[in-house]
Amino acid sequence: MNEKETIYAVIDTNVLVSALISRKWTSHPFRVIESVLKGVITPLYNHEIITEYRDVLSRKKFNFDPAVVNEIISFFIESGIDTARTPIFDETFPDADDIVFYEITMSVDGAYLVTGNTKHFPERPFVITPTRMIEILIEKEILKQ
Repeated sequence: MNEKETIYAVIDTNVLVSALISRKWTSHPFRVIESVLKGVITPLYNHEIITEYRDVLSRKKFNFDPAVVNEIISFFIESGIDTARTPIFDETFPDADDIVFYEITMSVDGAYLVTGNTKHFPERPFVITPTRMIEILIEKEILKQ
């Protein structure tokens, strides 16, 4: 492994949901969350993102264990960086609720936005899927295949 490089990323809520739903510990959404929990990825967030995590992950339809949800969110808060939004004015979004994820990503140079719904965001090199995030971590020799 190379000298530890800090990878900053905003994790879209759908990645958390996919990781918790998945029964495959090798799924890319799960590996992204595992990378956060192992300190490989430093999560970026603000209060709006944390509120969305809590709201979505607490929905009855998912039936996620509240203790697991609280543990993951607490870890994001404790190990991540609470970041101010960098307002953007020249992009359009199908869902206004997604803008916060993009603006938080824009606030830190070199940060990624990891999402399972890339169509919800402007096409930019830093808006990536969980699969691409894992590929980047492998290319940088931060993770093993």
